[in-house]
Amino acid sequence: MTVPGALGVIPELLESLPEMVVGAGTVLDLETAERSVAARAKFLTSTGFIHEVVEFARSKGILVIPGALTPGEVIQVSKVGADFVKIFPGAALGGDHYIRALKAPFPQIPLVAAGGVNQRTALDYILAGASALGVGGELIPNEALERQAGRTHFTSSCAGSSHESKKPGAA
Repeated sequence: MTVPGALGVIPELLESLPEMVVGAGTVLDLETAERSVAARAKFLTSTGFIHEVVEFARSKGILVIPGALTPGEVIQVSKVGADFVKIFPGAALGGDHYIRALKAPFPQIPLVAAGGVNQRTALDYILAGASALGVGGELIPNEALERQAGRTHFTSSCAGSSHESKKPGAA
């Protein structure tokens, strides 16, 4: 929810690309979770563990990816039934080396590497055991978006983690 007007982007993306799976990120409270699901978000993610958000998502059958950083937090998030555990900010604690260190005691817990993943390090995170990557500004640099601006228009998703490409003049 760090993108202005984020809740309005979800239905826009779904209208333009109905096959796209669109979620909401940085969901930090129950009200935002409820509003995101009402906007048809298919998953919720956050930078930390908010118990009410996880309970709500599970009650609605929505994929939920709360954040954790320490081994204790990874255990706590996993025990409440999170679908994935988002390691954020992973790069600050060693990046792919930290993911590898966490996978040793937790091979059964699917981890999402987020916070500092970029085009040069993405493969390293996957090889270290990350089940998925949190796509953000570091993975899709502003320069790449600016270069595309003349040919296409990009709209950030709620999580700031995916981009939709539209031909100029498209609705």
